Amino acid sequence: MDKISPKEFLYKQPHYPEAIESDPYYLSVANHLLELWRESNIFSELPESLIKRIAVNITGYLQDIVSDMGLWRSFIDANRKLYCYSIPFHPVGEKYIDYELNHEDIRFLVWYNISMLDNLNRLLYPHDKKVIELSDIWFEYLDSIYEDAPVPDGYNIAMGLEFHDPEDQERIYHLGTWLFLHSYLITPAFALTMQEIMSDKELLESKDISAIQNRIEQAMSENPTGPLALFIPEWLKLIIEGKLSNLKPGNESDEPHPYYSKFIDATGGETIRYFGSYEELNNFLINTLEWRKGEEHLAVLKNSRNIILMVNKTRGMLAARNVAQYISDPLNPFYDEAESKKDSIDLLTVRGKCPVDLLKYACSNGYLQNACFPGSDDYKLIKENWDFIARCYLQQYYRD
Repeated sequence: MDKISPKEFLYKQPHYPEAIESDPYYLSVANHLLELWRESNIFSELPESLIKRIAVNITGYLQDIVSDMGLWRSFIDANRKLYCYSIPFHPVGEKYIDYELNHEDIRFLVWYNISMLDNLNRLLYPHDKKVIELSDIWFEYLDSIYEDAPVPDGYNIAMGLEFHDPEDQERIYHLGTWLFLHSYLITPAFALTMQEIMSDKELLESKDISAIQNRIEQAMSENPTGPLALFIPEWLKLIIEGKLSNLKPGNESDEPHPYYSKFIDATGGETIRYFGSYEELNNFLINTLEWRKGEEHLAVLKNSRNIILMVNKTRGMLAARNVAQYISDPLNPFYDEAESKKDSIDLLTVRGKCPVDLLKYACSNGYLQNACFPGSDDYKLIKENWDFIARCYLQQYYRD
């Protein structure tokens, strides 16, 4: 059976294309993880090429914590600042040791890699039995070698860097590029965006390699990435300085948007209104908000149902179609419990399905109460982790 080749392994290393002394050791670790997967018959439906990528990524986690490169440390620190926990989905006990090999880390990474890299398992339940079983097997092996693993010097690319030192800018750019395109933790979340870029028919038909590279570089400079949907400068600042940027919106103008005052006057102070059909929506816009009579406003919403209008004091009005059935707001007469149990997880995982302000309104008020991963009834997991899940799956659609 095929093994992970030295070339495949080296391509994911921060010191690529230069090889270092510890590479053969960690390549053997990745290949042993691959062999353990084969023997286990767990997730046997997954293509071997995918498991190779995941084995290299899990090995990357080991290299990081052995060398204290700082990426995993930054992820844990950011989780604590954002959510007051170490690892999403997994409460940790006294045996959990910060920034070292931990069982919970492997369980998270197995789920994260499979759900981000395999479209058929994109909505994999984080506590799925197969996730736990494979993680247990891999952790047992990694734990047996952890104390004696050699330090991978090539992983210490952030050592000694100063964020604002002009002399370090080239090394910082190299670090940022590796984080975005090749690192074990950040790169998997970019997979769907990469698919979108590579499925651009016009771009591919042009056969212009430089145009494809430019699109990827544009994504690297403009899009957030990784499980927390942080922008690369935010990841770099975390790794180099241990600081997490202020993720709250900046100061907004006190001047209300023209739509806002008229909307809340019409709704008795409410910032949201639900409509069963486009006709109801258009009548509201004409008769209540006094838009021009005799026209079909927001015509893009025609043939839609369960429409929501929502206003923000400074940003104006948003519209969402085909989502009201999922939101258990007492103001919403179109909420459907059966449909909500079946598909409301899509609001947190399908890009473009639900505007950010509406999603945050629903989740922060407990109105997405029936959302859960398929095959589970673990509503508590969504309730406690909705912001992380939205960041991880929605990326730039959540952090605009």
